[in-house]
Amino acid sequence: MLSGMWFLIVFAVLIVLMVVAISVLHIHPFLSMMATAFILAFLCLDLDKIVDAITAGFATAFATVGLLIFLGSLIGLILERTGAAFKMGEFVVKIVGKKRPTTSIALMGWFTSMVIVSDSGFVVLNPVRKAIVMRIGVSSVAMTTALATSLAISHCMIPPAAAPLAAASILGLENKLLWIIFFGVLVSIPALIVTLLYANFIGKRIKSETELKVKETSVLKTYEELLASYGKLPNTFMSFLPILIPMALMGTSSICAMNHIEQPIVEFLGKPVIALTAGLFAALALLRSCKKKKTLYELTSNALNIAGSILFITGAGCALGKVVSESPLIPFLTNHHGLLDALGIFFPFIFAAILKTSQGSSTVAVMTTSNVVLPLLPQLGLDSPALMALTVTAIGAGAMTVSHVNDSYFWIVSKLGGIQKTEDVFKTLTISTLLVGVTSILTIFVISLFL
Repeated sequence: MLSGMWFLIVFAVLIVLMVVAISVLHIHPFLSMMATAFILAFLCLDLDKIVDAITAGFATAFATVGLLIFLGSLIGLILERTGAAFKMGEFVVKIVGKKRPTTSIALMGWFTSMVIVSDSGFVVLNPVRKAIVMRIGVSSVAMTTALATSLAISHCMIPPAAAPLAAASILGLENKLLWIIFFGVLVSIPALIVTLLYANFIGKRIKSETELKVKETSVLKTYEELLASYGKLPNTFMSFLPILIPMALMGTSSICAMNHIEQPIVEFLGKPVIALTAGLFAALALLRSCKKKKTLYELTSNALNIAGSILFITGAGCALGKVVSESPLIPFLTNHHGLLDALGIFFPFIFAAILKTSQGSSTVAVMTTSNVVLPLLPQLGLDSPALMALTVTAIGAGAMTVSHVNDSYFWIVSKLGGIQKTEDVFKTLTISTLLVGVTSILTIFVISLFL
């Protein structure tokens, strides 16, 4: 078996090969991570422990995040189908004002992506973006950049979004979700400011196509036609309820836990699975009120398809993390912890950013990094509850740094957002996610100095 420095070198080489396999050879992340996990296990574990480590790690994904991913996906699809996302957008525009359209669309994306993955969130809110552009005459590129980046911020850093919620579960922080939400929101403030400044800046320098090249089945709708296409929209309160209920339940439970208040019912209701289930019931009420309950079977099937692909990739990441946790890496780093001590909160950010940039998926970056970082928390000096919660935010910040050609989101933004030239998408989304990622980790570092 490998040990010491040799293991560290082989581990680094395998990670590089995994990245190359995913991003250059276009091998599916699931196969690439499972192959890496098995190779690493054969090199550093006894034969009788290999299968147990792989299967235990894989099972962890289903036990910790399986239902969370499914529930979040289904709620998001219902918000899309009922027009609730559109209604939330209208509300935000009224509050912020028509004179600040980029701020409106950014807040809309930031809030919506707490339950809808950023890819779906952009698809859901893009018609609203186009309608605002048509009605107000604001730069389409500025609006696209603001929407795309704000969606990525909350998708990666703020529960009940699936990725940070799953990271919290992996790190055993289910009772500290209020801390994670608080840190995510706090870090989002300067991130959103940078997003708006850059969106308005680049919007003056890049012009989008006057009309998207869309399929024949698609049409460019006016605002009124778009509104009419949803039929009867739910009221504003009902639209926000599927998001507000889980946040309220999990937040209340976290408050009680932090203040050592024993309330079994509150603790039960605040568990992520129960809280999201309550949010789902509110979403089902939306379907009924909009007379679209017959679509539930279709939406459930779509949610299972979305959750299934994410979950298997997550399982591969958990399997790799389990092998790492049982390898000689942890004892070696414990005995040579100077570098980790020096990196501190920057380590989870850097590791997640490398994974994100190399293979494209924020979810894969969050899950893999969470599993790798978990056994290293004491060596990193991040094992206090508050710093562990901040670590989730740091992982999320890295997982959105940066979006480029190997990220499906990059192409969704390009094709739907009216930015047809690839080099212009680099100048908008890629640069924006880089600036926001760097801003976020610097903010996180400053916060860590006070913890």
